Amino acid sequence: MINKNHHYTVAVEWTGNKGLGTENYEVYDRSHNVLVAGKPLLECSSDTPFRGDAAKYNPEDFFVSSLATCHMLWFLHLCADNDVVVHTYTDNAEGVLDVSPGAPGHFASITLQPIVGVAEEWMLEKAIELHSQAHHKCFIANSCNFPINIIPSSKMATI
Repeated sequence: MINKNHHYTVAVEWTGNKGLGTENYEVYDRSHNVLVAGKPLLECSSDTPFRGDAAKYNPEDFFVSSLATCHMLWFLHLCADNDVVVHTYTDNAEGVLDVSPGAPGHFASITLQPIVGVAEEWMLEKAIELHSQAHHKCFIANSCNFPINIIPSSKMATI
């Protein structure tokens, strides 16, 4: 197998200058746009504890969602390879950010809680088992240096 590098280009544009730039910590807005060629613009901010706009996505939202979606995409791939028919998938992922005085903030953990709806009863247990494989294949999970907990459940799908 040939090693491949994949490159991702993202433009970030600060839109929060209220006329005084960053003259002091309280006079500028944390709003910014994330742009990826050919995709819709994302209006973002920092999280509200960091003087951000709660109505906009923040970097922590993106980080947790990137881990949850990477896991989901690998899981669906493995299900297809193992004849497990998935009809529904939801995950209520939660990240814990540790911000201690005098120390740089960092994610302490992320917990994924995928709920999978499968087509047949025999698939219930196999679906649970495949989460472990998905975790080991997930590009984002393999890039993290903190605990990632996975609490999966499966149910019969109602179509």
